[in-house]
Amino acid sequence: MASSDHIVLLDFLGSPFGMRVRLALAAKGIEYQIEEEDSTQSKSSLLLKLDTVHKKIPVLIHNGKPICESLIIVAYIDEVWKDRLWTANGEEQEAGKKEFIDRIKLLEGELKSNPYFGGETLDFLDIAFLPLYYWFHTFETFGKFSIEAECPKLAAWGKRYGGGIRVRLSTSRSSAT
Repeated sequence: MASSDHIVLLDFLGSPFGMRVRLALAAKGIEYQIEEEDSTQSKSSLLLKLDTVHKKIPVLIHNGKPICESLIIVAYIDEVWKDRLWTANGEEQEAGKKEFIDRIKLLEGELKSNPYFGGETLDFLDIAFLPLYYWFHTFETFGKFSIEAECPKLAAWGKRYGGGIRVRLSTSRSSAT
């Protein structure tokens, strides 16, 4: 990416289609700015101006040029930034995978023999790290490895905590009483 590239993603956090684009940008290591679209309000004038056909997010704006539709955006990202992470193979890809696994093993070491990072009870690190647990499948798919095989305690922590009732309640639209 040229240093003069200006990349903006018009999106809202809960969109699975936007997540597709965010994953592609992250996998390629591309820095970008997010313009949050409020899904509870009427469509912004920027969205209406950029996507005159469907008027839907996500929209990637690359140096002022809008690209619409998530799969088209992902294909565009792959075409424009060919030399980025997911096109790496061989030694470069293996080095990236090893670095990632080393980092999650370091984190796994903090669990020690406890069910949670803070010991017997849930603490700040558990809450801060849990959203990344939901990305484990993506990491495994792109990296062609098993987190459960590499970090069994961390995988067990994720299954235990990530599937718990508290998490289901916190990620649902209804509020818990």
